[in-house]
Amino acid sequence: MKISCSSCNSKFIIPDDKIPGDQTVKVNCPKCKNKIFIEPQDSVSDIFGEGDDLEDTVASQKRINDPQSNMTGNKAIGEDQDDDYSLDYYDDVKLALVMADESMIAEIQPAVEERNYKFIASPTIRESLLKFRFHHFDLIVLAEGFDGQQIAGGPIMNYLNHMSMSSRRRMFLALIGDRYKTMDEMMAYALSANMVINTKDLGKFATLLKRGITDNEKFYKVFFDILEEEGKI
Repeated sequence: MKISCSSCNSKFIIPDDKIPGDQTVKVNCPKCKNKIFIEPQDSVSDIFGEGDDLEDTVASQKRINDPQSNMTGNKAIGEDQDDDYSLDYYDDVKLALVMADESMIAEIQPAVEERNYKFIASPTIRESLLKFRFHHFDLIVLAEGFDGQQIAGGPIMNYLNHMSMSSRRRMFLALIGDRYKTMDEMMAYALSANMVINTKDLGKFATLLKRGITDNEKFYKVFFDILEEEGKI
């Protein structure tokens, strides 16, 4: 969908599948921070007018509108009309979303940036779910107790587990918690993660992350090579 800011006249495009199909989304212009209201996609003709070429402005009619995957507790994204989300744009860079307490950030951020990821921290589950709507993250780090929630059965894992397998497979998910055995593959599999790390081993996060990502890339290399040969990626 093509979006235009009425304040600074900046124009940018948001993938159609990132916009909920049945609710108005309020965001901030990435340049001037003016509030922009994105109407439901059924109203796209009202936004651009009769004379606009909708085929050029609407990339797809597929929508993500899974009520369960968009919940934080009992409240859905977009329900609170006072919430804003500032759009950020990243060109040709791998994104890492880190959801952890401030005390863990000092260990996690250098390790993430060492692997050439753009480090992005989220303070709340609600903001994390909003970020998932607008961005693809190559690396996700989630710590037990983030925003007062448990990992298993929590809103973040609920969202990730409802994603399409093709999208989910391209994310590397690392979980951190007191009950995990570091680099336990069976535990990671049971939690639908790529790697688990015990909180006590956080000081070795850089080494563990490098090992986990390298092993994951080796595991999927043949699979992705075949998909590329068949023109599916």
